[in-house]
Amino acid sequence: MPRADSLKLASYEEANLDAPAKAYVSVASPLPAPIEIAVYENLPDVESDWRAFEQQADCTVFQTFDWLATWQRHVGARSDVRPAIVVGRAGGDVLFILPLAIRKSRSARQLVWLGSDLCDYNAPLLAPQFSSRLGTRPFCEVWRHIVETLQTRPDLRYDLVHLEKMPAIVGAQPNPMLVLGVAANPSGAYSTPLAETWDAFYRAKRSSATRRRDRTKLRRLAELGALELVHPRDDKESLAALDMLVAQKSRALLQMGAGNLFARPGYLEFYRALATDPRTKPLVHISHLNCGPRVAAVNLGLTFRSTYYHLLASYDAGQISRFGPGAAHLHDLLHYAIDRGLKMFDFTIGDESYKRDWCDGTQKLYDHLSAATWRGMVVFVPGAAKLWLKRQIKQTPVLWKAFSAARKLYGSLMHGASRSKAKAPGDTNP
Repeated sequence: MPRADSLKLASYEEANLDAPAKAYVSVASPLPAPIEIAVYENLPDVESDWRAFEQQADCTVFQTFDWLATWQRHVGARSDVRPAIVVGRAGGDVLFILPLAIRKSRSARQLVWLGSDLCDYNAPLLAPQFSSRLGTRPFCEVWRHIVETLQTRPDLRYDLVHLEKMPAIVGAQPNPMLVLGVAANPSGAYSTPLAETWDAFYRAKRSSATRRRDRTKLRRLAELGALELVHPRDDKESLAALDMLVAQKSRALLQMGAGNLFARPGYLEFYRALATDPRTKPLVHISHLNCGPRVAAVNLGLTFRSTYYHLLASYDAGQISRFGPGAAHLHDLLHYAIDRGLKMFDFTIGDESYKRDWCDGTQKLYDHLSAATWRGMVVFVPGAAKLWLKRQIKQTPVLWKAFSAARKLYGSLMHGASRSKAKAPGDTNP
């Protein structure tokens, strides 16, 4: 039998609500039936229920079982992350799944979203009737029982709660996690509805002058070599395209002064598994734009239900970059999504300027940070200050411009140092 702890929650009338929860309520919520909570530490124990539930639950691609199981296998297990999957049932039916985890560090044990580092959106999976069967107001009481249950399990005790990158809406429903008390994440997310045809979408989103510039750049790009959009036909071609993406993206991150995410333990293996594992391949779309013999741009995206998720993209940063190979490939991807009948193109998290060219507004994401023990409080204070400072820098154009310039200068210096070291492998000076 799966290892699970269960208890019955009080009804709405018996709930002892706190002030932060009441602040989110504008109308009376219906009385919820008693909720049974189960916590699972092993993904195989909950796999069957999870797979069945995600077929009709409100969620994103980042809450699917295959995405998170792949992450845990290649990244989480290496970092001693322990899943803490919370399943809420009412009348025998699954009402919600919270894919949580315990992440250990030298200073504290943290309660986080499973796979949080590589999930652009972290959220619960919600039954379509969740909001009507359990309104926002009593979810604080549900959460209280969840955390009390976790703290009774020796392997799942924690000092700090750090839940980040949470959208306000999950599917068509308010995200109940926001009743915990949140602050805006430093970054926003962007998405845009798609039209019935590429021409209609393109004309609605881009001015005639912009379309004219796009045509000019595309013509100049084609003069350097015949343009071809390539979709890999097998695993070997997919991995070759992914290797090119990693090489291009790694160089760009180095020049920006940002850390190379592919160098972190298990990250590259995670993406390679996504591209080749029969369980995850249906979610993945890889393509690249060739300009003659060059691979001008590469993309790894995800498709889930009616949405295309623009996840990882790269382009050749050489002379060819003057003519916008990345932008040309993005046009191809938007065209591809529309031709497949998808309804939404999600650019995911990140405030890159090109996203604003296609989207009418920003989707805010939220973080929750709280201490559960004195050890957690020691981490909470500097952690909260760091998040506040990061938010101020990213949301203040002058500060962000200065920070980006300094980071780019640092990246250029590091890139130059690494090239000098490569040219003189016998040099042992520090």
